[in-house]
Amino acid sequence: MSKVWFITGASRGFGEAFARAALVRGDRVAGTARRLDDLQGLRSYGDAFLPLVLDVTDREADFAMVQQARQHFGALDVVVNNAGYGHFGFFEEITEDEARAQLETNVFGAMWITQAALPIMREQGRGHIIQISSIGGVAAFPSLSIYHASKWALEGMSEALAQEVAGQGIKVTLVEPGSYGTDWAGSSAKWSTPNPLYDGFRQATAQRAGQATYGDATQAAQALLKVVDSENPPLRVLFGAQAFDIAQGVHAQRVQTWQEWEAVSREA
Repeated sequence: MSKVWFITGASRGFGEAFARAALVRGDRVAGTARRLDDLQGLRSYGDAFLPLVLDVTDREADFAMVQQARQHFGALDVVVNNAGYGHFGFFEEITEDEARAQLETNVFGAMWITQAALPIMREQGRGHIIQISSIGGVAAFPSLSIYHASKWALEGMSEALAQEVAGQGIKVTLVEPGSYGTDWAGSSAKWSTPNPLYDGFRQATAQRAGQATYGDATQAAQALLKVVDSENPPLRVLFGAQAFDIAQGVHAQRVQTWQEWEAVSREA
């Protein structure tokens, strides 16, 4: 059966790829962006696509747009909280306004959209919340501390949510992509004012980033279709070989450290 999707940040990157994959196979999609013109490329799908202007940090607008999508299509099967951005800056460089802006979009935006969707899905007796997290919600890297804070918050609240709504027919999945060929580190990103103290570390970090390989967002979109079509979707799923390898290494190191310090842990 065809599904009705609500996708935030649908104008580019993962959001656009997810929307196209759903539309191509005959699903219907309500897609949001901050500017209507940015959704022009998806309007060729006609009545199957509903373009919506939305800043996800506006809680009242989030609820209104979710309701509008449900009223327009008559249902709401899959909600993809994709809107977000990466803020680059070493911990000491990040200002209060920058920190709050990152959390307002990446955490609270996803929270408000999810809160708006839950009553609809509960009434239907079905629904799937897709939270676009990151390998940065599993591991942490220099110059991304506030971004990591936002994704680790999204991970924790979504894991709790999954337990709370499991008996209501609502599924929750955290998608944790690695590096992909989107503009996440380009025009979508924001940057703190550099502190010269970190210039050497900044250069080394940039060199390592320049050696990364990038996945194809269209392949990630096909993977997402498999997740939403599954009768028993995972709570967490890694997208990309890079993300899988990093996560395996990080968790192995954590387990090793816990075991090495087991005696102290039990004494405490």
